[in-house]
Amino acid sequence: MAPIIDRRSFLTSSAAIALTPAIIVPASGVVQKLVRFSGPPFQLGVSSGEPSADGFVIWTRLAPRPVEGGGMPRELVEVRWEVAADETFTKVVRKGNTVATPQLAHSVHVELQGLESNRWYWYRFKAGSEISPVGRTRTMPTVESKPDRLRFAFASCQHYEQGFFTAYRHMAADDLDLVIHLGDYIYEGASSSHGVRRHPGGELESLDDYRNRYVPYQTDKNLQAAHTAFPWLVTWDDHEFDNDYANHISEQPHVAAAAFLRRRQNACQAYYEHMPLRRRAIPRGPDLQLFHRTSFGRLADFFVLDTRQYRTNQPNGGGLKPLEGEVFNPNATILGRRQKGWLKSGLLQSHSTWNVLAQQVLMARVDRIPGDTDLYTMDKWAGYDVERQEMMDFFHERRIPNPIVLSGDIHTNFVNELKTDFDNPDSATVGTEFVGTSISSGGDGSQKLDYTDDMMAENPFIKFHNAERGYVRCEVTPDEWRSDYQVVESVTRKAAPLVNRASFVVTNGESGVKSA
Repeated sequence: MAPIIDRRSFLTSSAAIALTPAIIVPASGVVQKLVRFSGPPFQLGVSSGEPSADGFVIWTRLAPRPVEGGGMPRELVEVRWEVAADETFTKVVRKGNTVATPQLAHSVHVELQGLESNRWYWYRFKAGSEISPVGRTRTMPTVESKPDRLRFAFASCQHYEQGFFTAYRHMAADDLDLVIHLGDYIYEGASSSHGVRRHPGGELESLDDYRNRYVPYQTDKNLQAAHTAFPWLVTWDDHEFDNDYANHISEQPHVAAAAFLRRRQNACQAYYEHMPLRRRAIPRGPDLQLFHRTSFGRLADFFVLDTRQYRTNQPNGGGLKPLEGEVFNPNATILGRRQKGWLKSGLLQSHSTWNVLAQQVLMARVDRIPGDTDLYTMDKWAGYDVERQEMMDFFHERRIPNPIVLSGDIHTNFVNELKTDFDNPDSATVGTEFVGTSISSGGDGSQKLDYTDDMMAENPFIKFHNAERGYVRCEVTPDEWRSDYQVVESVTRKAAPLVNRASFVVTNGESGVKSA
């Protein structure tokens, strides 16, 4: 069966994007096949994503001069691709041509279907006489199957300037089926001279600004290794666009909504251009649909969420505040009506043993500052208390099987039991939240913060807290979920070793989480 995206459908889909004035559409529709590049065109690497039981997306971007806007002509360029059942490509199972367009920065997204389920494949691209690195990816088990095991890792928050991506080097060497990235893939702020390395430019505004910011990240060899080793599921958080934004509202006062949405349009397009996303994620102006569902047979359903684009503004001016005022606004939302309805419907229909919400911000209602005053971060689920409580009650009343929430954003590791009443330690536990630290954001962390013991005492549902850097590796079977907190001792020096700092287990059908 042919791939979903060929030249005609790719160009038709691309035309649906509301393009910014800076984009120049080529006058000629002639596709260039014999292209001579001014440098190696595959410097940003290759990646794959959104695997299904019979396919996946494979991605690359032609960029012979990456920091100069890519260095490509304003022409359509033919890109050939191959998918093989072996690493040496002696058993090519699919091949074809697609078109890299200047409208999308000569990025390529090829959707494959009709492949054999639950097996590994290898892929590569060719443009002109140039051949890309080889990537490895896999299909998922069929929805009727009952796999014995799934191993995956999740990560977030990789500020290029604040540390090296050593954790990805270790991740790439692991035995995984999948990687999930929960956001803050890039950081939008101006370059600083205080980090261990620098990304170019000032605060991101234009489409070219956003495109260029991906270059140092995606040319990092450790990150490239993790991309080429496994398929990825991705969603964004705030820094792919603007810190702590909410829908069309900036964290900065007096920013006009129209100007802000133009900037969001640029961020949306650059994110799509650099991620292995399906056609449904092609931006429509400032809108980018990232929420979607992926199944690993009947072992696990992954509901990938977006808690940024559809939320109402952070209540009470944001920051750390008591639970009062707008926190209890019944019309406030972090998911948005459509996404919340989709999520609830999917959870009700799930046949999987484990139901996984892969999302951005802390869901447990954590009092962040020890002492007599209770203070909560308004940017997290705690700031949207009515909807947070609605989801806890939904898990409990609908008896959703084994809810597991994966979160990032906060640059620290947590293990939280999710409660119907966080003020009552004896209330029902309805799920478990595993929160992953940053890959590098915040620089070198520490095993324990000064306030950790007091915070855990005031929030008895917290079972683990740690501020080192790294990722979380999860091993899932029909009987048990195990999360291993993998940390590196330093991100400000290269080649730091990996340490398994702690492990936690959830047993199928039982509430609560235990140290392994």
